[in-house]
Amino acid sequence: MGDIALPRRLFLWSMALIYMSAFVSLYMQIPGLYGNEGLLPARKQLRYSGDRSLWAQFQSSPTLLWLSPKLGLSTHTSVELLCLVGAALSLAATLLEPLRDSLVFFVLWLLYLSLYQVGQVFLYFQWDNLLLETGFLCVLVAPLCLVRGAPRGERQHDRVTFWLLRWLLFRLMFASGVVKLTSRCPTWWGLTALTYHYETQCIPTSLAWFAHQLPVWWQKLSVVGTFVIEIPVPFLFFSPLRRLRLGAFYLQLLLQVLIILSGNYNFFNLLTLALCLSLLDDQHVNFWLRKPQTTNGSQPESKRWSWLCYLLEIAVWSGLIFGAVVCFDLQLDWAKKSVTSRTAFTFHQFNQLLKTVTIPCIWVGLLSLFWEMVSSMFRCACVEGFFKRFLSTLQWMVFGAAAVAMFSISLVPFTYLEQDSAGRLWPGVRQAHQAVDRLQLVNSYGLFRRMTGVGGRPEVVIEGSQDRVTWTEIDFMYKPGNASTPPPLVTPHQPRLDWQMWFAALGPHTQAPWFTSLVYRLLQGHSDVVELLQADASRYPFHAQPPAFVRAHLYKYWFTEPKEDGSYPERWWRRVYVEEFYPTVYLGDPFLENMLYQHGLKDKASPRRPSNATVPRAVQWLRSQVKGQSAPALIWSLMAGSAVLCLCLTRTPPPRPARPGAARQGGSNGTGQEATPGAETPPEEGGKSEEEEEEEEGEVYKVKPEESEDEDKNDPGDEEQEEEEDEEEVCKVKPEESEDEDKNDPGDEEQAEEEEEEEDERADVPRQTDASGMRKRK
Repeated sequence: MGDIALPRRLFLWSMALIYMSAFVSLYMQIPGLYGNEGLLPARKQLRYSGDRSLWAQFQSSPTLLWLSPKLGLSTHTSVELLCLVGAALSLAATLLEPLRDSLVFFVLWLLYLSLYQVGQVFLYFQWDNLLLETGFLCVLVAPLCLVRGAPRGERQHDRVTFWLLRWLLFRLMFASGVVKLTSRCPTWWGLTALTYHYETQCIPTSLAWFAHQLPVWWQKLSVVGTFVIEIPVPFLFFSPLRRLRLGAFYLQLLLQVLIILSGNYNFFNLLTLALCLSLLDDQHVNFWLRKPQTTNGSQPESKRWSWLCYLLEIAVWSGLIFGAVVCFDLQLDWAKKSVTSRTAFTFHQFNQLLKTVTIPCIWVGLLSLFWEMVSSMFRCACVEGFFKRFLSTLQWMVFGAAAVAMFSISLVPFTYLEQDSAGRLWPGVRQAHQAVDRLQLVNSYGLFRRMTGVGGRPEVVIEGSQDRVTWTEIDFMYKPGNASTPPPLVTPHQPRLDWQMWFAALGPHTQAPWFTSLVYRLLQGHSDVVELLQADASRYPFHAQPPAFVRAHLYKYWFTEPKEDGSYPERWWRRVYVEEFYPTVYLGDPFLENMLYQHGLKDKASPRRPSNATVPRAVQWLRSQVKGQSAPALIWSLMAGSAVLCLCLTRTPPPRPARPGAARQGGSNGTGQEATPGAETPPEEGGKSEEEEEEEEGEVYKVKPEESEDEDKNDPGDEEQEEEEDEEEVCKVKPEESEDEDKNDPGDEEQAEEEEEEEDERADVPRQTDASGMRKRK
């Protein structure tokens, strides 16, 4: 693999941007989710005890929030403070490259881990785990600059740590494809999953409505493409052939972009794309940037090797296409102008294949890691200087050991895909994984395991009333509710309450204790919780007075279809009433009180006097500034501003003016090449520098004062031009120096002869005082 300096820098910048969007998205929802009067107050997750040391508390739940009492801050204020620090630090890291180092990424990872520990069900998503695991790998990938001003170039062990990102990407994509089949979901096995997916996903986009209208044969073919991209293609991540890795990159890019366009999956797809950068090298990034590449002339041996690589690549892609045709029985139907497909293998056959390839997958990863470590070790041995070589080798040993440790403990969640393989792991690996499990260093993945919403997406609709006769629906900002409201685009923001409402509709309300808390807070009229539903208070139907009664009904939603004449319908959704989801309750209702006590949601926060300290007041002031703002708009503004500022900060400086020496040589820079404006002409090999030439000129002027005075009298208008011509005459007086320079200069001899002839002619021609011939000395 080629150099990875540019992909590594691009990855670290992307991670800083993703961290920023994650922190800002969570910060906008903290009061309603984790405040003292929120749905699930964070204070209940931390039971402070005086008989336990701080380290013991941190071991039980690794979070910086244990420091809150010692700092005189409430848990709610500390949660907001951690979010603000993380957002500010990640925003600064997107703008300033020196901040994208190991220490900064360690702080960002620790901050998000601290929030994750008290996030409860609203932070228990796979992308939160993926962000924590990727964030910890950033600590190993990013440069460690303990000394200010230390060089930040590529280190010899960078390929080893960068390889861990590729291994994580492989685990993520391979597991996402495998679990779709091991779950025995009939829609995935029948290749009909996408006929339901677009309308049943948590928060679809408007483009999902159009994707849902595609013909069934195309939807089934798309499922086949998904299986190919997620199961066999990830093995190409470890291919020694560069073009195979690039092909795998663009296939993953295609899949992730299509998911972003059709569904709101917050920062998950952006994070996956950042991991895909581990498949690139400097040469391909420079190709994106349209920078020229310097390549050596190809030899017959390299041409034969190139042709062999082409043949291998054609064989691999042909094998993938042939395997897809055979496994899914793809056939062209010329009469209907479509492609028919069906699953041509059984669950037992797939399970046997999975048992066969799981252990070889581990060996492929191990051999790939071994190759990267050995090649990095040889690069360390080639470093010049004993001290630098020793330091590079020491760094290689430390980071190599860390890479082996991360790879080893990641095998435990990876083998969850096949239980027989999990039992064959060394017990020490499982013990090490158990020891660091609370830190979320490695995790298991498997998105869209089963397709829910077959027969219509279930949706909970909350209603409020003042008289128990007239009921008004309470719409959410993002999830489907009003049939006429178009699906929004909110990526990379994640409205966590809207997401949990989707999960709550899949079962009874008793499986979602937080829903009772939501009903209770709506009856109380808490503005922080109401802001989770509608950031603009005027759009909340009970903004003037809280509802006296609240209930919830379950509906089934479907996308509407185009009219017979091809025109679009007036509504995006159609729905059918199913049943009551939550009974009618009011403040003091026995059923509501019983549910609150049953789930431990009734206790109140201990009264605290308003703090006059600077930090709480600053946190409170900043909260008042963003209250009522749209979270997606705020995140988009920060991301766009960061991108623009980065472009401004990395803008190349304006070209410098050409040296007078280059102009005197007739546009040549002394190396046989035309002088480029703004490019400095380097001193000739064996020649004298510019400072030395100026010193010699000064000495010559001292030796010839009379000649200078005469020239000043003849031409009082331009002294600088005469000094340059004096320099030319001095060059004639010093033939030995000119001969030495000619010997040392491997340039064009004919050019030197032409310059001598021009100097002879200038000696005979009267001096010109035309302003156009004037030249300024540097």
